[in-house]
Amino acid sequence: MSSHALGNEPQHITDNPSRTPSGPPPRTALAARIALVVLLVAELMDILDQSVVLTALPAIQSSTGAGPAAVQWLTAGYSLTVAVGLITGGRLGDLHGRRRILLIGTAVFITASLLCGLATGPGVLIGARVLQGVGVALMIPQVLATLHVTFDGENRSRAFGLYGAVLSLANVLGPVLGGLLTEADLFGLSWRPIFLINVPVGVAVILLGRRVIPESTVERADRLDLTGVLLSAAAIVLILFPLTEGHTHHWPLWCFAMLGAGFLVLGVFLSHQRRKQNRAPLVALSVFRGRQFSGGLSAQLTLGLLCGLFFMTWSLYLQRGLGMSPFHAALAFVLLSLGELAGATIAARSAGRFARRLPQAGALISLASMAAYGVQIGSRQADLDLLAMTGPVVLIGFGLGMVGGPLADMALADVPHEDAGSASGLFNTAMHLGIALGTALTAVVFFAATGGSPDGGVNRDAFTGVLWWVGGILALMWGLMFCLPRRAAGRND
Repeated sequence: MSSHALGNEPQHITDNPSRTPSGPPPRTALAARIALVVLLVAELMDILDQSVVLTALPAIQSSTGAGPAAVQWLTAGYSLTVAVGLITGGRLGDLHGRRRILLIGTAVFITASLLCGLATGPGVLIGARVLQGVGVALMIPQVLATLHVTFDGENRSRAFGLYGAVLSLANVLGPVLGGLLTEADLFGLSWRPIFLINVPVGVAVILLGRRVIPESTVERADRLDLTGVLLSAAAIVLILFPLTEGHTHHWPLWCFAMLGAGFLVLGVFLSHQRRKQNRAPLVALSVFRGRQFSGGLSAQLTLGLLCGLFFMTWSLYLQRGLGMSPFHAALAFVLLSLGELAGATIAARSAGRFARRLPQAGALISLASMAAYGVQIGSRQADLDLLAMTGPVVLIGFGLGMVGGPLADMALADVPHEDAGSASGLFNTAMHLGIALGTALTAVVFFAATGGSPDGGVNRDAFTGVLWWVGGILALMWGLMFCLPRRAAGRND
């Protein structure tokens, strides 16, 4: 495959020469750069929508009369739909064209965003958020898959590095943008612009993407494995729903029954996929034969586990343990995200030269910074302020920022192009599953220790215990990265 470069002249990419793209293929280096920007903007729009709503929830609840359960489902309904649809969305891109499915997903997403902005009651808003999740499940796998099949060599590593930087940028912009747009009350619309802003951005993605993103498909378009779709969706719902809702309901028996049923259905799904391997399966199990993808997928799962455990408990520690206001706690998250952005920028500029050493170094930096933060918490207790914690917090983010982009790049590097969408869907699903597992783990390692007490000392001690778990997860992630390549492609050092 030729180099489709940030600096070289790109060509139209298609794994099926009989297919013709619906828009003109890019012909210049400028078009390649624009295609990369469009893909990254689509990713940014997806990730922003997961967090931008958080700071607007009080205003949404006030204006729509939504109760606590409805507010919870504004985020849970969206996240669950995304997780359920990622594998199917990725395979649809493989079979019917990754650009085509990306643009269809974008159209669904902006339609749902418009419905969110026009909603007057919680029912319509929740339904529109679920529809947004459908659009995102179609969009997200196509971004990683298109980067995988379009760019080669250093340009590929640089593109994945920028992908990681965009994820970090979204973490900074999401809560801030949600708060600013809600506070600004543009045209008296209160919280609605946080959704309506997606419409012009999404239209631009569709118009530019149709012209500059190269189309790519598998060599032969088979029918979608509908039985596999239903089994995978059922397994994910049965596993993720109780993990998401279990703590809220104090882990009743039905949660464990659903989890058991979920793993049973997962076994049936894998058996079905083994029988379908020569007849257009939903997931090509051959991608798991190499340790590079399996190890990278496992590392992605542990990264999600870390995020689900650390970020929730850290927020509670900042506010309950240190008595910070929500605003000051948000500033702490901004500090971490800025560090993450700096680490992701370093990863993008390295263009894959350090192979697995770069994300492993990031994991070790985060691990050392977590340890320093734990020592600081133990010594400063309730006197710890935002300025004092800036150093370790920024370094924690810096280390994590060095992980995301390179991990995705190397995990997908050996995946055949015809399975790029399916593998990308699996990779993103691993993150969602990890976050759900990490969130569920908080009940064991944090809430069980606090017993719901608002006492600052109790919450500080509980969070110190969480840091031991986070350190163990980081060490596990570092170890799993030994499955990734030791040397960058084309280098002998």
